[in-house]
Amino acid sequence: MTDTVQTSPDASFHSGDAAKARLRKRRNAETRLRAYGIIAITLAALALVSLLYNIFARTAKAASEHYISMEADIAPDEDNFLKVVKSAAKEAFPYASGRKNRRAIYGLFSDGAADDMRRAAEEGTLQTGDAVPMRFLMSDTADLYMRGEFGKLQTQPGPNALTIEPEGKGFTLRTSGDAFADALGLARTELANEAATLRRQKARQSVGIETLEKRLSDLTGPERDDTLAQIEGFKAKRDQLETKANALDTLITGDRDTRLKLSNRMASFFVAANGGILKLTEVAADTALATPLVPMESASGVGGGDWSLRILERPEIGRPVKDMQVAILETLKSEGRIEEIANWRFFSLSDSTQPEIAGIKGALIGSMWTMLVTFCLAFPIGVMAAIYLEEFAPRNRWTDFVEVNINNLAAVPSIVFGLLGLAVFINFFGTPRSSPLAGGLVLALMTLPTVIIAARASIRAVPPSIRSAALGLGASKTQTVFHHVLPLAMPGILTGTIIGMAQALGETAPLLMIGMVAFITAVPEGITDSATVLPVQVFNWANASERAFDMRTAAAIAVLLLFLVVMNAIAIILRKQFERRW
Repeated sequence: MTDTVQTSPDASFHSGDAAKARLRKRRNAETRLRAYGIIAITLAALALVSLLYNIFARTAKAASEHYISMEADIAPDEDNFLKVVKSAAKEAFPYASGRKNRRAIYGLFSDGAADDMRRAAEEGTLQTGDAVPMRFLMSDTADLYMRGEFGKLQTQPGPNALTIEPEGKGFTLRTSGDAFADALGLARTELANEAATLRRQKARQSVGIETLEKRLSDLTGPERDDTLAQIEGFKAKRDQLETKANALDTLITGDRDTRLKLSNRMASFFVAANGGILKLTEVAADTALATPLVPMESASGVGGGDWSLRILERPEIGRPVKDMQVAILETLKSEGRIEEIANWRFFSLSDSTQPEIAGIKGALIGSMWTMLVTFCLAFPIGVMAAIYLEEFAPRNRWTDFVEVNINNLAAVPSIVFGLLGLAVFINFFGTPRSSPLAGGLVLALMTLPTVIIAARASIRAVPPSIRSAALGLGASKTQTVFHHVLPLAMPGILTGTIIGMAQALGETAPLLMIGMVAFITAVPEGITDSATVLPVQVFNWANASERAFDMRTAAAIAVLLLFLVVMNAIAIILRKQFERRW
């Protein structure tokens, strides 16, 4: 018999320099892994904070709305309240004569102002008589200007005395110093940018000419003649661009005492003096030509500090609020006749083509009805299916086939469920299109796999000893499941159900397929009425052309998030109620 010799490992393997290096390497790897985890969590948290900040910063702007305080003459039997608003505007701004100026004045007011008066008349709270103090809702563009969405009006107090002299339909403004130097410099900068744009266009024309000239040697007959005509046309266009750019250079390098003509493609310059507002049409370093937008109380000169130069850098051609409207809004603001109050109509009105009177009441009620239908269908069917598959169904090929299909349905794109709902529920069964009933049926189908999978996992997690104890005491299989297993599994089932409902609440694609994208202003009173839902409302507002809808979109997203928080809070409360410890 041969003795087995056991060799001990080399002690230096665990205590030498190589061992210390390996240990240091492992510790460094662990430190790096921990650092990577911290960095990943930090980046995710920053992304979440950035998203929420962006949403709620825009939501804060939608939380208020602006009104203009004016007096109006309202007859006791008045029914044309839009006419009342226009008449009040004419009385308040008599200097805005002409169709163009009147249209600009009317553009400051929303149709919602007339709707507010009509609603008050129906409720019997509208005051009638002469010179009734009223608050009129602003239009969306005027409201955006008051929020600084089209740029902030920069105000520079006049450093020197200002002389005002009538000239034609306007006034000549003179100062003892270069009070208009900033305006002149800004106008010249914009002219320089325009000249650079013209020269870039000229360079593109030159490239086109060179390309055609290279092809010219390979052409003959009529095709060559057409190409020559194109080249001549490009050359003429290039010469025109060069002439315009040179003319702008002449204006840019001109004398500071020569007045530069301003256009609506440049920044807007205003002078506030003697209670009025003038718009500069020509400007030099110390003189300017201006037209009145808001009339002055007198045309006499004013001392330094008693007048101001106001600059709105965004050109008039690039914003919906025109200079006449800017001047009137600034005048109303200085007189304290513009009020900003809470926007409760956002929750009391439904959708509208006008952003300032658009609300989410219809979409919110529609979402509630749709979620109610979804829950009433998905929860009992899903739980019963899970109980049968987990507790009663035999293990055979048929149940295996059903389980595989349930797992596969959980990964099917939501648009497929929309197509199914369109083909089966609407076209075959005749369910009302664009109704919470149709939407709830589609979303219930989409939510069922999630509910079944979560319910089966919760039922499976109940200890077998619970079942054995109940059966040992004489309970039937049905009593064991419904009196003991199901209550213990209910917290997990509710969690899975809420996850599925939250997913359904945010779905848009399947609802678009069944017509819930329609423009609906009425509030649904039942599950068969035409309705829309919050995600579709967000989708529609995000695609709207009016800029004011951006704030409403963010506010609707915030309401949707709040809806999800409330649903999860209900789930937590119910889970705590049913939770048992063993």
